[in-house]
Amino acid sequence: MDLQLKGKTALVTGASQGIGRCIAKMLAAEGVKLCIAARRKNLLDDLAKEITAAGGIAPAIVEVDIMQDGAPQKLADAARAALGHVDILVNSAGGSRPAIPIDAPEEEWNSVMTLNFVRVRQLTHAVLPDMISNQWGRIINLSGKSEPDALLAATPAKAAIHGWSKGLSRTVGKHGITVNCLAPGRIMSEQIRRKYSPEFRAHEEQNEIPLGRYGEPEEIAAMAVFLASSRGSYVTGTVIPVDGGMRRFAF
Repeated sequence: MDLQLKGKTALVTGASQGIGRCIAKMLAAEGVKLCIAARRKNLLDDLAKEITAAGGIAPAIVEVDIMQDGAPQKLADAARAALGHVDILVNSAGGSRPAIPIDAPEEEWNSVMTLNFVRVRQLTHAVLPDMISNQWGRIINLSGKSEPDALLAATPAKAAIHGWSKGLSRTVGKHGITVNCLAPGRIMSEQIRRKYSPEFRAHEEQNEIPLGRYGEPEEIAAMAVFLASSRGSYVTGTVIPVDGGMRRFAF
């Protein structure tokens, strides 16, 4: 299937590892010109070498800590300078934290909300003028489940992404822009290996995941690339779990 992505441009955050890295590689394989961003430049340099070795266009690299004040606008400006304009934005930077007590300091709540929602919103709004001007755009937010197992600061942040994305999709649809969220389940990554022991992973695979295994980054990246393409032009305002059936909710 021709995804009709050749010649498009994309900014991918959190591209140094895991899902973001895999999405960047798949987009490059489809002929997309990339700007890749993360904190660890050495990993971005490695990714750029892999992309060019596979025949892709050499990506622009932006080393950035998205938590810094003004970082979203600076990143948007850098991507625009490198690419000319941004057709596709993949918001993959983020992260979960352990459960917190009810008396946790405000700084913990603010930090997680800023990383997982505020910076995503700010960066998206910073690149939207390009998409509106061109009457075409794709916004893909890597989010997560918003059904809490415990008191997690990330859960309301993910819920905020879902609510904001739905509202944004209704505002920008007339400009040919789609806005979707992908909610990963257990996708194997550096973060997952660090966070969960082999024994815990085996227990979940046997008891919690109908498909009986953790997913691979390529499996969620394939969905992201489809949503980024013209083939996904009638899908917007959605939250799509990619979790091997792990979630028990029908809606």
